[in-house]
Amino acid sequence: KDPAYDRVGTLLKDKWKLEKLLGLGGSAAVYAASHVNNGRRVAVKILHTELCARKDLVRRFLREGYFANKIGHPCAVAVLDDDKTDDGAVFLVLELLEGHSLDRYTRGKERLPTHEVLRIADDVLDLLAVAHAEGVIHRDVKPANIFLTTTNQVKVLDFGIARLAEAPEAQQGHTQLGTGIGTPSFMSPEQARGRWNIVDGRSDIWALGATMFSLITGHKPREAETANEELLIAMTAPMPSLGDVSRDVHPLVVQLVDKAL
Repeated sequence: KDPAYDRVGTLLKDKWKLEKLLGLGGSAAVYAASHVNNGRRVAVKILHTELCARKDLVRRFLREGYFANKIGHPCAVAVLDDDKTDDGAVFLVLELLEGHSLDRYTRGKERLPTHEVLRIADDVLDLLAVAHAEGVIHRDVKPANIFLTTTNQVKVLDFGIARLAEAPEAQQGHTQLGTGIGTPSFMSPEQARGRWNIVDGRSDIWALGATMFSLITGHKPREAETANEELLIAMTAPMPSLGDVSRDVHPLVVQLVDKAL
């Protein structure tokens, strides 16, 4: 059993009771929790203890809260607090979301109607406009990072690998497929090539276009047997027109997605 399950039922900083493990990833675990005094329900995201010795990973983890709060947009997940557990694991306290991410519509037969894809994209664009005006570039827009709540509100997740446009990082030779500076299937060509000096807000627009492409067609915009081959395609091959893949899509929608890509 993963050690993350052992935290269920424990109390963080004498106030947050971890009630249920909601998700478990390669770098962090997410729990439903409640405040012991006022009963407020939240999500708590805890970086795996063994990763907390890596200052770069801790910095990236905490950046999620900094950038989301800097933007202050309804589609950004509010981060309420950050702290450390008694065993030294860094954690964030976030608003608790109920619903599902959009990647469920890129697997199997379930599809979103095109008008709903457009509505969601419009909300994401509204967030990105505010983020880009603040100098924040998300760098990992994809279906798994767009969440639809039970009340149909759109939330954009994971600002952990975002960066400030005015303070570019030195990323030469630093694609980091293992720890993630983007996702090859939804990565703009300049980002796939590691050309960080020219990665800007347009790279997020490209990724949103790829997300729309995926939601409408039902499959990833790029597919290969390995992540490295997907990355090579991202560097070298242009995207096909949406109209060539899904011939029943309205021409104006095709034009919109093709322009983003």
